[in-house]
Amino acid sequence: MTTTTPSKPWLIDFSLLAAIWGSSFLFMRLGASEFGALPTAGVRVAIASCFLLPLVLGRGLGPQLRQHWKKTFLVGLINSAIPFACFSYALLSITTGLSSIINATVPMFGALIAWVWLKDRPHGLRILGLLVGFAGVALLAWDKASFKPDEAGNATGWAVLACLVACICYGVSASYAKRYLMGIPPLVTATGSQLGATLGLALPALWFWPLHTPSLQAWLALLAVGVLCTGVAYILYFKLIETVGPARSLTVTFVAPVFALIYGRVFLAEAVSQWMVFCGVVIVCGTMLSTGLITLNKAPK
Repeated sequence: MTTTTPSKPWLIDFSLLAAIWGSSFLFMRLGASEFGALPTAGVRVAIASCFLLPLVLGRGLGPQLRQHWKKTFLVGLINSAIPFACFSYALLSITTGLSSIINATVPMFGALIAWVWLKDRPHGLRILGLLVGFAGVALLAWDKASFKPDEAGNATGWAVLACLVACICYGVSASYAKRYLMGIPPLVTATGSQLGATLGLALPALWFWPLHTPSLQAWLALLAVGVLCTGVAYILYFKLIETVGPARSLTVTFVAPVFALIYGRVFLAEAVSQWMVFCGVVIVCGTMLSTGLITLNKAPK
């Protein structure tokens, strides 16, 4: 059994993106606790848009943004608006570590959707990987998901389902990007996607805007998740898709939970159970098999 490894330039962007996206769960939790789910997602993409749009215009890429606005706006709804709202909602009742571990299923859903949509049919170990990955999700959900409201009125079962909906959206958007967005500069794709997400979330965010004034900490958390975890991160992400394709780009979610668990433990004093770690390992192993990152090669004679 061998594990394929990325080249060094790809690995640098990959590692940086994992560290950045790992922190997004922390910042979303800090923001959502005061803003609520939909305003958190709306402010996040609005800040990202304000950060990215001047970069696109400054580099003379405005015409390409206008040319491809329909495609990039649509991917923004699938890849940002819906997932960000789902995770912001989930983080109101589950930990950053648990949500990030569920997020590690993204490449598995990506492989499944690519099978259905792009006819990228898995064989052998990849099919086994899908089964192992889904088993890991089932074990984790069985232990952590409950549809009975807790003392705060939150039910972890709905939060887990929200995370899975977000993961499916990420998988759909990866295949969509491979089919319709190849050749478009990553900065244009990132900017168009955040503009589309901003338009999609504008009215829901305003409708559910909190009656109280959020604290400076909450605003700074959304500023960080908007500029760093969205604006900068999506430039890196679409660059990776251009370089190595969606399947391997999505494997960044294998590493992001490590950072998320560390951030949650250090800054929020969140507990990390052995069962969470075990299920996370099962999910990652299954996903690595399902994406072809682990293959069986015959030994040379």
